[in-house]
Formats: sequence, C-alpha cells, structure tokens
Amino acid sequence: MKFRVERDVLSEAVAWVVRGLSSRPPVPVLAGVLLTADEQGTLTLSAYDYEVSATVTVEADVTEGGQVLVLGRLLSDIARNLPSKPVEVSTEGAKVQLTCGSSRFSLIQMPVSDYPQLPTQAEASGSVAGDVFTQAVHQVSVAADRGDTLPILTGVRVEIDGEKVTMLATDRYRLAMRELTWSPNTSDASQVSLIPARTLSETAKALGASASVNVSFGDGSRSDGLVGFEAGQRRTTTRLLDGEYPKVTSIFPSSVDSVSVVETQALVEAVRRVALVAERNTPVRLRFTDGQVAIEAGTGDDAQGSEAVEATLTGPEIEIAFNPQFLLDGLGVLGAPYARMAFTQPSRPAVLSGQAEVDGESDESYRYVLMPVRFAG
Repeated sequence: MKFRVERDVLSEAVAWVVRGLSSRPPVPVLAGVLLTADEQGTLTLSAYDYEVSATVTVEADVTEGGQVLVLGRLLSDIARNLPSKPVEVSTEGAKVQLTCGSSRFSLIQMPVSDYPQLPTQAEASGSVAGDVFTQAVHQVSVAADRGDTLPILTGVRVEIDGEKVTMLATDRYRLAMRELTWSPNTSDASQVSLIPARTLSETAKALGASASVNVSFGDGSRSDGLVGFEAGQRRTTTRLLDGEYPKVTSIFPSSVDSVSVVETQALVEAVRRVALVAERNTPVRLRFTDGQVAIEAGTGDDAQGSEAVEATLTGPEIEIAFNPQFLLDGLGVLGAPYARMAFTQPSRPAVLSGQAEVDGESDESYRYVLMPVRFAG
C-alpha cells in the first residue's frame, strides 16, 4: 500500500474516527484504525469497538491500493503534530512508514484478519438540518443520567411520528424535551429508539457543521439494534440501548399558577455568582416578586450570597429552591434571550422554556423540567 495525502486532511480524518475509541479496549485490535487505500483516489479510515463505528472517506493520491491496521490514538497524535506538508504512507514488511517533510515514523501493523467486520449502514430514514440537530441534541442530552445505576436513563429517547421528532432525556431530577421537524423518506415514518446520550452528543458536535445529517434507523426487517448518522463523507453507527423508557411526560405540570420572565444571561450570571457560596448539594433559593427575582444561597453561620435580577411576574409570589448546576444547565442550552419559568407550588416541578421577547410568546419546542429542592424556612 502506498498513498499521499494532505496533512490537515489526514489529521481531521483520524481525529474523527478515533474520538470514540476506548483507552482500554477488550481486544487489542479494537484500539486500531483501519486504513483502506483505493487506487481510484480515496482513502477510507474506520474505527469500531462493537458499540460505535466511525468511517470517513477522503481524497488521496494512491499509488498502490491496500489495507492496514495501526494504533488509532498514536496515529492521531502523530498526524496532529506533523509539519504542514503532504504526508506519504507506505507499507514496508511488518511496518507502516509515514513521512512528512523531514519527519519519519515507523508504525507496527496490527493483524487486519482479526479486525471485526464493520456494521453496514442501512438506507437513510430521513434527514435533519445540521444546526437544528446539534442544538436539539445539546439541549436534551444535558439532562441524561451520567451514572450507571439505571443504564436506560443514560440514553436519549427519540420518537419519530411522520415529520415530527421528539427527543427526551431525564436523570430523575430534571427532564428535557425538544420537539423538531425533519424530512422523513416516508410520510408514515414511525420509530422509537433509545440512543446513548454521550455518543449522540459527540456525533452531533462532529456532524452538526454539515448542512444536513442523514439518519438511518434501519427497516422493519432489521433487528440489529443500530442507528446510523451520515453527513458528507462521514458515517457513524451506534448500538441502541435496550429496555422500556419510563413514562416520564406525566411530570409536566397540568396547570400553572405563576409565570416569571427573566433575561437569560442576567439570570445565568447571577446564579453563577451566588452559587459560589453554595456548598456541595446545597440549593440556591429564588424568590419571585413583582419586578424582580431575589437569588440567595447559604444560611446561618455558613457563607452567604444574594443578588436581585429584574423579572416580570404573573400570578402569586413564590419562593423555590434548585440545585444551582441543574438550573444553570437548563439556562445554558435554552438558546433564547429570555427565560420563562412556570410554577405551581414550591414543592412541585418548575418548567423552563425560552422566548425571544420579554412580553412575547413562549417557545414550547424546548422544555426543561426541574425538580425543586426542599429548604429550611
């Protein structure tokens, strides 16, 4: 095998495929990246760990086609630090020789015959705008569980109903739901999948810059439990989580007593400052009155902090407490100039949504439900 490729092209391609590789793979070959050079002028890089696969095809000047397997993270580190010159790669016995300017590296070939077959990507089920996909995943995955107590809660539930997509995630302390539209290949598209939040988030970051992302849920005859994403020459698949997601939409309050609208960034900065004195697992208290929200943390002999932010209030005054980080997580992904907070009682979940103007309509396409924390007094 022998080919020549631009340094930036190689570096970006390797970085894309190795992003999900485990530092401690169960089988040594799974630490590798498979390089396939085609004399038609393409180089395909692939990585797979039985859970997630990633493949990218780039242009290369291929003198001799072939296939080699080398350590992925090592190749990524080398490619990222090479001088800005064309890279020449060739096989020589059991080694892979990499030359760039005066830099020379000799990498060990891993046994290609031991490498698992990559999962095949099913035909696309539909497509979604890249920026919409990235924002939606970012907004929802923030609420997914990061522990292993209940593996099913580490996923994002994605429901397809025709042109409507509903993404949902919860860790039992907060719940995020985003509704969006996509372009399905069939008008009667219907699907419910549970996608690992971490993988979905990484995929959205990597593919979201593209104008459009193709999504493949497989067809009815396939039971391989995979979902695939493709944008340009980048393709990735991930294994879905098994199990029945809890029916959590009942958490959404059926009625609202008080509604407050606050400038998002002002509230973020105030909560962040006041939370500096909130010790681990202690809440910040928010007291909503006409014209302002007072934010406080700390009581008694502890360090204390307080700040007031201008806010509108419709309905009775209310005092409620939240985990400051959970509140900041929701505000941070809102993507709107103003935050609308809807309440029933201090002991009941609050609903956070965004709106473009202080006296405008609320954008219900994204809702973040936050469980309050009990506080003394």
